[in-house]
Amino acid sequence: MTANLDLVRSLYVAWERGDWSAVEWAHPEIEFVIADGPSPGTWSGVAGMVEGYRQAMNAWEGYSAQAEEYLSLDDERVLVLQRLSGRGKASGLELAQMQPNAAGIFDVRDGKVVKVVLYYDRDRAFADLGLAPETG
Repeated sequence: MTANLDLVRSLYVAWERGDWSAVEWAHPEIEFVIADGPSPGTWSGVAGMVEGYRQAMNAWEGYSAQAEEYLSLDDERVLVLQRLSGRGKASGLELAQMQPNAAGIFDVRDGKVVKVVLYYDRDRAFADLGLAPETG
């Protein structure tokens, strides 16, 4: 479990610097899901994941995701509570003001992420996991 947490933490270290280029952490047939928000969808494979990220990020200037907490759910899944920021290219709205509390669920097997589900709405992630929403 520690190895899975370390892998997911390493992703956020790069992402928090604005470096989205690395993909070696992803299984070649990764399932990438954006569960909600302005551009929901499901993509397969590394090329699909790259396209899904591109679509999601193209709506924002200065998009960033900052991890707040990493939670090991079981032997394969890591939940990351995160804050998103960026300004809507078309609307000018600040993402942090609209929905600052986001989440990501990472399924890791044999040292590779096989599935990522990203949520703009953290409470929806908790609901999908069958957990009580965050309090406070």
